Amino acid sequence: MNVEEFRIYCLSKPGVTESFPFDEVTLVFKVMSKMFALTGLDSERFTANLKCDPDRAIELREEYPEVQPGFHMNKKHWNTVDCEGGLSDQMIMELVDHSYDLVVKGLKKSEKEELAKHNE
Repeated sequence: MNVEEFRIYCLSKPGVTESFPFDEVTLVFKVMSKMFALTGLDSERFTANLKCDPDRAIELREEYPEVQPGFHMNKKHWNTVDCEGGLSDQMIMELVDHSYDLVVKGLKKSEKEELAKHNE
């Protein structure tokens, strides 16, 4: 998966916006103003930071060398995923889905209701 395919996939999810809140090279994807994915556009390799359930994060890191503790992030809740490694596009999309779902699950009731309007 390349960075443009990743971008298109993230933006296809309901309520998602993209921005550069930190600098001009760190692309951030948010759902209802909460970050669920980010990637550096100036890196030699395409990697993405994705939110992850802490128990699943440990399992993924043990099973896949492409999944490491989140670079510059809370390592308990974030993974850095090498999207140019051996992971399939399907697996990367699954990790994006998991990150998105975790953030949506943590939204306030009013935010979830607003998000539901995007699905109509």
